Amino acid sequence: MPSKSLSVPEEKNILHARNKHRSRYDFSELVKSCPELSPFVLLNDFNELTVDFQNSEAVKTLNKALLAHFYGIKHWDIPAGYLCPPVPGRADHVHYIADLLAGPEGEIPRGKSVKVLDIGVGANCIYPLIGVKEYGWTFVGSEIDPFAYRFAENIVEANSLSKAIRIRKQKSSSHILEGAIYPGETFALTMCNPPFHNSAKEAAAGAERKWKQLGKKPNTDILNFGGMNAELWCEGGEERFVRQMIEESVHFSKTCLWFTSLISKKETLPGCLHKLKLVGAAEVRTIDMAQGHKISRLLAWTFMDKQAQQNWKDLYIKNQ
Repeated sequence: MPSKSLSVPEEKNILHARNKHRSRYDFSELVKSCPELSPFVLLNDFNELTVDFQNSEAVKTLNKALLAHFYGIKHWDIPAGYLCPPVPGRADHVHYIADLLAGPEGEIPRGKSVKVLDIGVGANCIYPLIGVKEYGWTFVGSEIDPFAYRFAENIVEANSLSKAIRIRKQKSSSHILEGAIYPGETFALTMCNPPFHNSAKEAAAGAERKWKQLGKKPNTDILNFGGMNAELWCEGGEERFVRQMIEESVHFSKTCLWFTSLISKKETLPGCLHKLKLVGAAEVRTIDMAQGHKISRLLAWTFMDKQAQQNWKDLYIKNQ
């Protein structure tokens, strides 16, 4: 790693107040936690330490270092071609859903009695890893891709987290919540980062735009962010996916406290809000989240009024 005296890290105020990644990366400390990062660290034009964010291996290894340094995750990897999630943004998502569970009283529920369902956990298993380490919650991660399912299982086992995280195979490609939630199960919250493109062609065009923003010649075969088909696109895109999830959520209105989904496209929101009105959601919230130049929204809904929400918490959640 190049020799460099680091200045006091600047704070990224755009991230959630509890996000551990608000300061600029301290690469010296990250390399101590993950020596594999060292070959990727370089000096930029401003004589600051960084990595080449156009290099997929560098981005993956940076994620590995962040998970090791901040969350004690010593064994993490993703297979070639699969989605490489930005850890700071995923941590933001977890902190915002924690605020949602805190409710008006402002006390975030912690401990294993808080059960969360991650729809489409992916090969990276990132949300459960952060949620367990930050709040002590327990997770079920559903996954339809058999290879991603096995890889996520391996991450859980390698980090001795099998008691806190269970990876569950979604057997039906036509369902989202159904088949992921078993009879008699209760969840404090469901979360999802849905595929946002409606075709492989649209996904490729999105990749091309990213390369142009990086100032490089488009190369849709090599993506610094990765992503398999099921992770990036589905027929009808993000809106169809979330609208179906809203329809299915009606069947679990008494067993799940909150349902949530990340919304990447602002055009998706009006149709989903209309759908929630049609199905009779008791409370709907939209929460803006931002990282860099990207703005996302967290859409949350419940079929329980305020009193029913509190009754549900009293019955199923015990702070630990």
